[in-house]
Amino acid sequence: MAEKHIYDTIIIGAGPAGLSAGIYAGRATLDTLIIENDQVGGQVTTTSVVWNYPAVEKIDGTALMNKMQKQAVYFGAEIIRDNVEAYDFTDDVKIVHGDKQDYYGRSIILATGAKPRKLGFQGEAEFKGRGVAYCSTCDGELFSGMQVFVIGGGYAAAEEADYLTRYARHVTVVVREPEFTCAPLTAARALNNPKVDVKFNTELVAVIGDNYLTSARFVNNKTKEETSYHVPAGEQTFGVFVYVGTQPATKGLPKTLECDEHGYIKVDDCQASNLDGVFAAGDIVAKPLRQIVTAAADGANAATAAEHYVTAQKQRLNIPIHPAAAKPVQAEKTLGQTTDLETKAEKRPTHQGQWFNAELQGQLQGVLNKLTSDVTLLHLDDGSAKSQELGAFATEFTDLNQHLYYEFKHAVGQQRRLPALSLLDAEQNELGIFFSGVPTGHELNSLVLALYNIAGPGQALEPALVERIKALPRTKIEVGIALTCHFCPDVVAACQHMAVLNPNVSAEMIDLQMFPELRTEKHIMSVPATIINDGEVIFGSQTLEQLVDACEKVTMA
Repeated sequence: MAEKHIYDTIIIGAGPAGLSAGIYAGRATLDTLIIENDQVGGQVTTTSVVWNYPAVEKIDGTALMNKMQKQAVYFGAEIIRDNVEAYDFTDDVKIVHGDKQDYYGRSIILATGAKPRKLGFQGEAEFKGRGVAYCSTCDGELFSGMQVFVIGGGYAAAEEADYLTRYARHVTVVVREPEFTCAPLTAARALNNPKVDVKFNTELVAVIGDNYLTSARFVNNKTKEETSYHVPAGEQTFGVFVYVGTQPATKGLPKTLECDEHGYIKVDDCQASNLDGVFAAGDIVAKPLRQIVTAAADGANAATAAEHYVTAQKQRLNIPIHPAAAKPVQAEKTLGQTTDLETKAEKRPTHQGQWFNAELQGQLQGVLNKLTSDVTLLHLDDGSAKSQELGAFATEFTDLNQHLYYEFKHAVGQQRRLPALSLLDAEQNELGIFFSGVPTGHELNSLVLALYNIAGPGQALEPALVERIKALPRTKIEVGIALTCHFCPDVVAACQHMAVLNPNVSAEMIDLQMFPELRTEKHIMSVPATIINDGEVIFGSQTLEQLVDACEKVTMA
């Protein structure tokens, strides 16, 4: 039996706190593992623009997290994906029980963050994904030209209300307090925007509708006066974005871990919890201010304290203290996360073109250079302007690597969405992998991952999961996406990986802005929106395991 690997520190969560801890732990030469069960970057990836990170005037939330992840990997932190179910903190060596395996560490840094809090108004759960949303960058463009209500009075509500005006016809911020609870400069982004109105001392009572929202009821908590909003004649629906704080992600943590009355972990000045060798950082911690900069500071403090703790433990147990050997970055473990392109840049002569600048080409080459067989991007054309755009994109993309080929086919009359790309293997076999629309923005990740799984080493999967995928009968998966959504590429890539492994499975990325008829048919107002065999929509981020479970339920019912 192989000897178990014991990490110096295991960090649970890869948001700003976890990544900052990874940077500091790596620099201290600790053997460091970061475990993330969802999107690397955490809640920050749902932030349209970060305005208040020191020395950065403004930056996209995902771009900031990309830089943090790249830095953590550079200093030797290993990042993997797994869903942590339980913990054992009783001994010197702590145990983290994941879905895939158990992990062992001398110290633990909990940086699991917090999730958006549900408000609890009538209709909130019923219309989630059909008008009620929690992420403006993911879902904002689906509300183009509509009335939008933003519920909340803090930093996120003010900033996202301002951001949503680039899509919405008008935004109304509903604040239960008599004023915003964030800094005046942040509040001014909403107050000074001519497309934004603010209703103070007001609460949302209920949303009502059929397939879509059609009306909402509000109450003034001072005067008790009730008001209603009804969709105007000629309009179909409206949107409600909820930003009313967070609740700590404490699933599986032992009851012996001391928390405050709201469930946030209590820590000392060094981010140490009441349990020996267990530290906490970021939004999961009880503290007065939850911001990216405070999360990053927490991570630095926690990693430094963990270093001191691990050193003392090794001295007590007469275990040699030595720098961890530098670990090479392995594509199978980091590909598909927030920075899958950015962390693997390699030098290559620049290709001149419209779509891919020199920096992006360098990032792409880290993955494309691993391809060992040919793939054809078959352009299914309908003669539209958007099809010309897709052709220009695909032509330039295939010029980036000798294993990539572009083919053009007039496809008017085919029973499918057009324009689209269909991926063919080296023998020109269709693989059931389609991109309906132009896979730019975050969906470029999906395209690159599809190629990596078709013609490269492929993402490593558990053998049992592979067998379950290969056993699926005929399965059609459609994923409605928005190019601005940070969560969509993971779902698209997972579904297309299933299509690579099983010829009975097809997986189609669908840009809902280009194909609004699917939105109308399935009443979709949130992404990612996954549809299996024309069934009910599954909203939100899904792991590959969850998607396989869903496919089995649909196809084997």
